Amino acid sequence: MDLSKKIICKDCFETPIKYVAGVDVAYAYNQSIGAVAVLKYDSMKLVELETSKVTARFPYIPTLLSFREVPPAASAIKKLRVKPDVFLVDGQGIAHPYRLGFASHLGLVLDIATVGVAKTLLCGRIAESESGFWRPIVHEGKIVGGVVSTKLNARPVYVSVGHKVSLETAIKIVLECSRKHRIPEPIREAHMIAEKIKREYVSK
Repeated sequence: MDLSKKIICKDCFETPIKYVAGVDVAYAYNQSIGAVAVLKYDSMKLVELETSKVTARFPYIPTLLSFREVPPAASAIKKLRVKPDVFLVDGQGIAHPYRLGFASHLGLVLDIATVGVAKTLLCGRIAESESGFWRPIVHEGKIVGGVVSTKLNARPVYVSVGHKVSLETAIKIVLECSRKHRIPEPIREAHMIAEKIKREYVSK
C-alpha cells in the first residue's frame, strides 16, 4: 500500500512531552463514536475530552478497519483546544499486514505523532529478547513492534510505531502512561467516554 511508504519511524515532536492523548472508537448500530482524551504527561491528569459521532460509511473488512475509524477519530481530534505532543491510539500501527493500521493511518491523515497500542497480535511472530519488559514482533524479517508488559501478571499490549515516532520511544511512552492498569491511562479515558456515549445511544 502506497500510504505505508509515507510513515516516518523516528521521533518528530518536541521534548519533554507536555501533553499526551488517547484515541478510541466505539460503534452503536451504524454510528461511529470517536473519542480523544488529553492528559498531562507528568501527572496523567485529564485536561480535555472531545468526542464526535459520524455515520459509518465504510464496510467492516478485517485489516481495513482504519477506513472506518479514522473519520470519527479525526473529527474528535480537530475539536481539541489543547495540542497533544503525541497520541496513543487503540489499534495497530505498522504491526499490520499492510504496515498501515489505524494509528498509522490517523497519523498520516492529520500529520501527527501516533503510537499504536493494540490488545491482540495481528501479524508476525514474537521473538525472544533479553529485555524483561518487552519482546520484538517480527513480520517478514523486520521488527514491526513490541509485546510490552505494562503490569505484572496481566496480559501484554502490542505496541508499534504509528507515525513520527520511533519504536523505542513508543514503548517508553506506553510504559510511562501505564500507571495502575494494563492499558495506558490516555486510552482508558478515551475508551470510557466512547463506551458511555455508546450505551446512552443504544438505550434510547
